[in-house]
Amino acid sequence: MPNMYFDFAAATPLDLDVKEAMLPYLEDFYANPSALYSVGQLAKNALEDARNSVAQVIGASSREIIFTGSGTEANNLAIFGIANAGGRTKGHIITTVIEHKSVLEPARALERRGFEVSYLSVDSDGQISIDELRGALRNDTILVAIVYANNEIGTVQNIVEIGREIKNFGGAIFHIDACQAANYLSVDVKELGVDSMSLNSSKIYGPKGVGMLYVRDGVELEPQIIGGGQERGRRSGTENLSGIVGFSKALTVAQELRVEESARLTLLKNQLIDGVISTIPDVHLNGSRHLRLPNNINFSFKGIEGEALLSALDDLGVAVASGSACGSQEVGSSHVIKAIKVSEEFASSATRITLGRQTTTEDIEYLLEILPKVVETLRKESVFG
Repeated sequence: MPNMYFDFAAATPLDLDVKEAMLPYLEDFYANPSALYSVGQLAKNALEDARNSVAQVIGASSREIIFTGSGTEANNLAIFGIANAGGRTKGHIITTVIEHKSVLEPARALERRGFEVSYLSVDSDGQISIDELRGALRNDTILVAIVYANNEIGTVQNIVEIGREIKNFGGAIFHIDACQAANYLSVDVKELGVDSMSLNSSKIYGPKGVGMLYVRDGVELEPQIIGGGQERGRRSGTENLSGIVGFSKALTVAQELRVEESARLTLLKNQLIDGVISTIPDVHLNGSRHLRLPNNINFSFKGIEGEALLSALDDLGVAVASGSACGSQEVGSSHVIKAIKVSEEFASSATRITLGRQTTTEDIEYLLEILPKVVETLRKESVFG
């Protein structure tokens, strides 16, 4: 039985160089970075070295880097922290209908507290309209939060153009969720023109339980976790030193490999898309063929349920996903699939296949060998057929 993993958007294996970088801080340098004695200061030095490394990769200052426990926490800190800065209790926020839940749910919570939120629609490719963004901007807009690359359908937004439009209008803070982007796209904050950006270690072959929020100097941020005053008072709690060292190394490696790996995975992605479309009838590619991450494919198959397909492929040693990892327990089609207006007969079978560093041509060929047979069998068995 093969063991083929096609869910790299959910989690990635730990890079061996990352593991090696982490080991000393798991075994020997275990002191609290806030401690004043010498071994604590050694830990503090390692923490700040990692912070400097991350800052250098993303084109920022080290004082603009806040380490968190996940990408979800980073997004929460950005949305709540910017909205509530200075004791603010109202204002206007703009986001999109295809954001990760770690942005959408905080936005909805702020709505319940008295803030106004505009949710930008997307076209069938998952792209927002610059005209709609321009029309949504107001004098009281305090925050615009746009996902750089969508976690379900891989759509990549034109962040530079969006940022330029926001800055031309006025003083709104521009936050991007870049958790899916860092393996394949530039995350240089100056090039992108963003004020705030979240990253997640577990998406870039680093350890789980570590994230990062970049916040440009001058942007006010209300801390959401208080107590110990770590991270310059913006996120209290003893830092996960080994995890942060691993995240720093993983981000460096990811950005070094991104051009080469993007080219390799684009070839495999196109091989899979062409193969599926040519061998399976009544299949729909969700999202854009070209304006998407090089490792992301999302198909719907008429007449079957996504959970049945996932289970059947799992029995054959193949792991794929339905929707996002964080929302995989939800019933029905995802909010992203609904937003791009996939028809009901296709929506419930949306299946995400994401590639990674371990994916080979042989893996793609095996999937193309078994997938048509699995779909045919499920269609014969399905009550929807």
